Amino acid sequence: MCGIWALFGSDECLSVQCMSAMKIAHRGPDAFRFENVNGFTNCCFGFHRLAIVDQLYGMQPLRIKKFPYLWLCYNGEIYNHCRLKEQFQFDYQTKVDGEILLHLYQRFGIEGMASLLDGVFAFVLLDTANRKLFLGRDTYGVRPMFKLLTENGFLAVCSEAKGLTQVSHSMPSQAKIVPFPPGHFEVFHLKPSGKVESVQLDRFHCCTDEPQHAAYASVQTLRSDFDLETVKSNIRILFESAVQKRLMAHRRIGCLLSGGLDSSLVAAMLVKLAKQEELRYPVQTFAIGAEDSPDLLAARKVAAYIGSEHHEVNFSPEEGIKVVEEVIFHLESYDITTVRASVGMYLVSKYIREKTDSVVIFSGEGSDELTQGYIYFHQACRHWILLLVLELRVPFLDHRFSAYYLSLPEELRVPKDGVEKFLLRESFRGTNLIPDEILWRRKEAFSDGVMSVKKSWYSSLQDHIESEVNDNLLVKDSHRFPFNPPRTKEAYFYRQIFEKHFPGRADWISHYWMPKWIEATDPSARTLAIYKPDKDE
Repeated sequence: MCGIWALFGSDECLSVQCMSAMKIAHRGPDAFRFENVNGFTNCCFGFHRLAIVDQLYGMQPLRIKKFPYLWLCYNGEIYNHCRLKEQFQFDYQTKVDGEILLHLYQRFGIEGMASLLDGVFAFVLLDTANRKLFLGRDTYGVRPMFKLLTENGFLAVCSEAKGLTQVSHSMPSQAKIVPFPPGHFEVFHLKPSGKVESVQLDRFHCCTDEPQHAAYASVQTLRSDFDLETVKSNIRILFESAVQKRLMAHRRIGCLLSGGLDSSLVAAMLVKLAKQEELRYPVQTFAIGAEDSPDLLAARKVAAYIGSEHHEVNFSPEEGIKVVEEVIFHLESYDITTVRASVGMYLVSKYIREKTDSVVIFSGEGSDELTQGYIYFHQACRHWILLLVLELRVPFLDHRFSAYYLSLPEELRVPKDGVEKFLLRESFRGTNLIPDEILWRRKEAFSDGVMSVKKSWYSSLQDHIESEVNDNLLVKDSHRFPFNPPRTKEAYFYRQIFEKHFPGRADWISHYWMPKWIEATDPSARTLAIYKPDKDE
């Protein structure tokens, strides 16, 4: 991941303002650049780079000789940049995938450009010739971007909200920091003063619609009937294509592997395609959990079956509890389920960064939301909203794959005979891509999957919080948090950590996440009456 940061119309000294950009230095360890905009001395770009494609000429803001008035700062990968370059016969100056944005914008305008991008991205595009500024973010918000806009037109943009909290401005009241909406682009008029005025905010793609770039994809024509065998074939074709296009990288590729259905399908397809592409190295897979956890045991079986170079990361409840504060700081959230589930991801990511040379990491994230895989969905209504997460390479959130899956009749997509993700499982039956016992392994709650069968992460976490927060403290300090007041000791524990790092920013999350389709007072699946953990895994 890279980090983007930009200011337009700053009233304060830029040499002081740019210190805020260093708050996201962890996003780009390879290089950093801070650059003023010609003719607008109070406008600037900051960029932290993690080099994935074109390590020589990929520094940003990206500018090319053909369009000297365009300035581009973006975070993401554009998987179809080579195909579009060939289709429209663009003359490239670099090998950077993001250069395609400049050519598409010049040819088709901002909406046409955004609609043709197959990938994950957050961008800031400045056109000084026409005094226009554009922001945009991919359909699912896989790449993050936040903005701060004051009433007098000062705009600040960053990959993480923490990079904007200390940005100075001349307005008397605190300006809100808000996430840029996924699947949208925004147009600003750039004034001579460097300040901006928003003139348009529109959606360029809806997740249920076939994307415009599908017309130029390698997989172009699919049978359109809903015969079950046709549907299963289409799912396999689009899933393989989703993994294939994400092999684009000049750095080593790895994959998270929990031993569940989703990560196992991704890892198996990745290893299969890596062999076909004749990668110079074996694909590394990474699993995390206690030594006797169900996830570790299942992941071990999958890794042996597909032939990956497998790594296991053992962690204890004590190690998880120790990093909770770091997790909250990086998440910029105090949401209960988000914090709980992110601890394991944080620890395995830390291991990958410190102990291996894998940089591009595949993941099965997004499948549960897309295919109604959570246990809550057994009683979900038929119309549901896709949840938005992620910063990895996530094939299940591929534009074409997800649009096709969501277009299917509801009776095909819902759980069947008590089995969640039935259609996805059925689509890979008999392919021998993964072992049958993994293909039909039921969904594990994170707390049960990664920890010992003797005691879950959820239980260990509750015991620790019980010792840290007493009943009197919860009642006494309830007035401290009028917005989203914590109702449980766990919520209070996370909230006080959040306020320590981001005071007065509680509105960064609008509400605590809770399943809507059943009665629940806690977001953990293990608190549900229908939940029965597998103890014989």
